[in-house]
Order: sequence, then structure tokens, then C-alpha cells
Amino acid sequence: GIQWLSSAVWLVFGNLYPAYYSYKAVKTKNVKEYVRWMMYWIVFALFTVVETVTDLTIAWFPLYYEIKVAFVIWLLSPYTRGASVIYRKALHPLLSSKEREIDDYIVQAKERSYETMVNFGKQGLTIAATAAVSAAVKSTSAPAQTCNTSRK
Repeated sequence: GIQWLSSAVWLVFGNLYPAYYSYKAVKTKNVKEYVRWMMYWIVFALFTVVETVTDLTIAWFPLYYEIKVAFVIWLLSPYTRGASVIYRKALHPLLSSKEREIDDYIVQAKERSYETMVNFGKQGLTIAATAAVSAAVKSTSAPAQTCNTSRK
């Protein structure tokens, strides 16, 4: 039904169409189009996060999927330039005011993730070494099996 159609529209017009035109902007080195599509992708990323939550909480709302389809078309429309409007009026001012905090958080997250990976790596090596030693001990302490090769 409408949920499938909404997903198809979202896939084609929310992802594939903008991806292709982003490619064209890169290929032609058209700075105006670079800016347009970068604004789109920033808005789209935020909307994807919001959509994940709303799909779980208010998808039951009448016309929910129709509104999502209309929103994607509004974002892309060269007449409404919805992505540009949202970016310029809301996201750019918000990100500019929070940029230092976001950058600090990202640095801290990278440091924490590096430390976490190092700790996991150490734990993995410890587990592997313990397993190897355990296997070696078992193989040396196992009673030797003798082959009976005597002939009569």
C-alpha cells in the first residue's frame, strides 16, 4: 500500500535522484550545484534521523506517509528549494552556534572509541593467548595413544 509507495518514492527521489545530481555537480565542478546538493544532504541526514523516530512513534497518524512523500518533493523542488530554506533558516544558524561543542564531542568520541578498540584488542589477544595455551597444555597432557603395530 501507501507505505511501500512512500518507501519507493523516498528511495528514488530522496536518495537516487539527489545522488545522481550530486555526481553531476562534482563531474562538472559546478560550485552552485555543489552548494545546493550539500545543503540537501545535510537536511536529508537530519530528516533521516527524525524519520527513524517518527516511523516508530507516529506512523499510525493519518496521511503520515503521504506527508513524507510531499516533504521529499518539497525538499527537491527547484521552485520551493525546501532543503535550502531549512538549511539557511534553521540548520546553519543552529550548527554555527553549536559547532564548537559538536567538534569537542566528536574529538572525545573518537578518543573514547580508540581507547575502546584498544581495550577490545587487548582483551581479544588475551582470550586468544589463553585459548592457545589451554589447547597446548591439553595436547601435551593428553595420554599418548599407541598404535598396536605388532604382527602375529
